[in-house]
Amino acid sequence: MKIAVLLTTFNRRDKTILCLESLKNQILIDESELEIFLTDDGSSDNTVIDALKIFPKANIFKGNGQLFWAGGMRKSWSEAIKHNFDFFFLVNDDTFLFESALSTMINCYHNLKNKLEINSIIVGSTRELNGTQISYGGKRLTSKFSIKYEKVFNETETLECDLGNANIMLVPNEVVMKIGILSKAYTHGIADYDYTLRAKRNKFKVYVAPGVLGSCNDDHGNSWKPQNTTLTERIKFLKSPKGLAYKEYLYFTWTFFPASFPFAFAKLWLKTLFPIVWDKFKSTN
Repeated sequence: MKIAVLLTTFNRRDKTILCLESLKNQILIDESELEIFLTDDGSSDNTVIDALKIFPKANIFKGNGQLFWAGGMRKSWSEAIKHNFDFFFLVNDDTFLFESALSTMINCYHNLKNKLEINSIIVGSTRELNGTQISYGGKRLTSKFSIKYEKVFNETETLECDLGNANIMLVPNEVVMKIGILSKAYTHGIADYDYTLRAKRNKFKVYVAPGVLGSCNDDHGNSWKPQNTTLTERIKFLKSPKGLAYKEYLYFTWTFFPASFPFAFAKLWLKTLFPIVWDKFKSTN
């Protein structure tokens, strides 16, 4: 069984090396073979040199410094699909995998395939580095008309979800053959949510594997700038891929939740023009 491991990185050598070391220490089953596809988006911290010490045969690709997460992952994935792989294993480079993470996800996939006769994407849950709180994983939509969801997690059961974070995500080749890779509509975030929803639209399933499979701090922070910033700064944040990603968020909303598009549009501008009003609105909801 051949598995392509997909990563992208930019100037966070220490975290990337820890991630790669945790990949090296995975307990493999079914004679699995891992092949690394890593896009380095112009790092200046010797990430690639040290990465090759861990995986000397890793496939390394260069970015122009403007790929961000989704662009870097697309680069790695687009190179990987030129070869024959059974699975594509998406991993955030700041994620430390527990040694049974990959084997747990592969077992989940096979159990579900045998039971349901449907190919499924498997999502892994992570916890905060210095705590027990779940940081990333799967989410279940609580509304058909808007982006409202709740976390999905169980220590012993495999549970179905709608949205998956690609911090740890296993995608079978059959899904890729049908829906392709991450959409070019996204620069940084949202691309993994889009991917799992597209998979479900195409009659595939998305499940969260049981238990915590790794550690990764939630570093997304506030989704809006506070009142004490300038309007220029807030508009820049509105348009930034690492901020509110204005056009991309609206595209995602229109694609999957068109009924909530007017609210999404108003929400983005309310956060930007009147953050103090948005603060009060959030505190009462």
